[in-house]
Amino acid sequence: MAAKIHVIANQKGGVGKTTLAVNLAAITHAVLVESNSPLRKLEQEEAPSPVMVASTDPQGSSVWWSDRVKNRGGLPFDFAQVDDPRDLSKLRRLAYSHIFVDTPGSLEDERILQSALEECDDVIIPMTPEPLSYDPTRLTIDEVIAPRGIPYRVVVNNWDPRDGTTDLQQTAQFIAKSGWPACKTVIRRYKLHTRASAEGQVVTQYPRNRTASEAREDFLYLALELGYGGSVPALPTQNTGSPASSSARKS
Repeated sequence: MAAKIHVIANQKGGVGKTTLAVNLAAITHAVLVESNSPLRKLEQEEAPSPVMVASTDPQGSSVWWSDRVKNRGGLPFDFAQVDDPRDLSKLRRLAYSHIFVDTPGSLEDERILQSALEECDDVIIPMTPEPLSYDPTRLTIDEVIAPRGIPYRVVVNNWDPRDGTTDLQQTAQFIAKSGWPACKTVIRRYKLHTRASAEGQVVTQYPRNRTASEAREDFLYLALELGYGGSVPALPTQNTGSPASSSARKS
């Protein structure tokens, strides 16, 4: 079976593309090999990871992060830096179930992003719940993604529940008014996420405590909502004040 390729893209920098790519890959790996999937037995026999992250970002943030994770306990997915747009056409032939492609935070060099979009199955568009994210996200969708007819979803990322729900609700209204398909799951802001690269961790390697469990839960809900690693008939309601809910949970 050919690999499913998921591109994470937004013209705006700082919306969490790398964090989303790395942690979705980690969670998808966990769903595939820690569930009752036949891949679980293969993993116990040290089979290759069913998940890969391909970074096309010349800044190399995910390269540095992945190297630190490897050195501090092991990376649960395979990783590659892809600088030549022509190499992206080879991804689907690789022996993976899911490949997450991290893209640059601008549209200055469109060749690499265009090549990624030509190969992908869907696009994940993270945006933060703040007005400065609105126009860059609109530009990314209206000028780059929507004209290609590629399935895409907008994910609200890095929402801090301590700020209340006003910005989150306004962002949800903007997304709805724009007619964009949005994920119900919201990725909340945790210091664990902002410190993860320095600590050499991905979300599945966080310490065992309540906050870490909630941080992991967000990515688990998102992966299952997107159908990565297998979909479920119905997910538990994420009580976060997401675009589908106005309630908030303190964290």
